[in-house]
Amino acid sequence: MSDWKMKRFWERAEVIELETGYTVHLDARAIKTPGKAALVVPTRAMAAAMAAEWQAQGKVINPNTMPVTRSANSAVDKVTPQFDAVADMLADYAGTDLLCYRAAQPEALIERQAQHWDPLLAWCTMAFDAPLTPVQGVMFAPQPAQSLTVLRELLSPMSAFELTAAHDLITLPGSFVIGLAAIHEWAQPADLWELSRLDERYQQEQWGTDEDAEEAANIKRAAFEHAYTFYKLSRTAP
Repeated sequence: MSDWKMKRFWERAEVIELETGYTVHLDARAIKTPGKAALVVPTRAMAAAMAAEWQAQGKVINPNTMPVTRSANSAVDKVTPQFDAVADMLADYAGTDLLCYRAAQPEALIERQAQHWDPLLAWCTMAFDAPLTPVQGVMFAPQPAQSLTVLRELLSPMSAFELTAAHDLITLPGSFVIGLAAIHEWAQPADLWELSRLDERYQQEQWGTDEDAEEAANIKRAAFEHAYTFYKLSRTAP
């Protein structure tokens, strides 16, 4: 059974509009999630992206080439039934945000963190009245309770599809603020990803590049940029 692979059985993948959203038909058959739920998405743009992924498949299906479909599956099967638990977990990242934990030395790294991370924290304060306090070292330091409440409330109005994107935008860089900045287009996703890698880039300058670590980081970067695309697709006008 481990060698079983799903083979292509359709000629045409097309977008179908429903009363509740959009789906994709493979010839006359509606696609379903791995959990056997109807895969209905909120926008035509997302459905069109999924249809393109299915249409591009060869004789054997390769799920790794279908990121929009995979994320939509997660939104329906995983995020929808536990929306509040996912939102609470993501909100916890604000309490331990990467941008708030600063180096105690060397001075060059301290200055670089302040130069690149302080503007994001200032934006979070001004845009949402949710200040977060940077500290030196890695020991846990509590953040203002009111700020954490405000940031958690930003997740509540999201759809399951938006929250699915927010999951990767927050967890991959380890920063609620960076994820929030991507959602609000504070900067381009590639630039925001580099901000999350600031410490690693500094270490590379001192000691050189670890190819395995860099390859793993590139996989995460691609996932972060896909999450940004998926968030945009979830909000594109039909």
